[in-house]
Amino acid sequence: MINTLIFDFGNVFINLNDAYSAEYIKHFESPKHFDNIIKTNLAYEKGEISTSMFLSNYQSYFPELSKENIIEKWNSILADFPKYRLDFLKDLKENASYKLILLSNTNELHIDWIKNNISHYEEFKNCFDKFYLSHEINLRKPDDYIFKFVLNKNNTKSEECLFIDDNKDNITSAKNMNIHTWHINPKKDDIVNLFNTKSALF
Repeated sequence: MINTLIFDFGNVFINLNDAYSAEYIKHFESPKHFDNIIKTNLAYEKGEISTSMFLSNYQSYFPELSKENIIEKWNSILADFPKYRLDFLKDLKENASYKLILLSNTNELHIDWIKNNISHYEEFKNCFDKFYLSHEINLRKPDDYIFKFVLNKNNTKSEECLFIDDNKDNITSAKNMNIHTWHINPKKDDIVNLFNTKSALF
């Protein structure tokens, strides 16, 4: 029986901006520095390097860009957070008996943008029993360790959890640990339809 719901953040609650892709690839996936860029991104997402170091690294890859340019382009992936999804989450917290956990690969620049631009961020955060951001816990999906961390910290069993994420690799890792999953498709699915979509599990 499922008693714990584990949610991703991007493309589950906050929309991610597909229109950013061409700009991101043009500036942030240079073949010349590709391997170093990936290493920098992973280290930053796990909180292994500071924002200052992250920006310095990017300026070494793209010296024509100012730190402000880099931050703007880096944050261009983030879009809107529809209020109706917050209402769904608040209703879930108030009227259901599930433990609610957020588990997100999120870096400091992105969460700072969200805090400054999404007015209901704190209200959203307060809906969760546990709120795990990769750069704060030094772990990231799809590594198995992050799922073991969540299970151990919350003294719960994998078969009692449902994990919702839009990333296939993350879903696969969770499945390999016998966690129930919903691979949400942001183009046709919406988290507010959770109980209709996954009714067989509840």
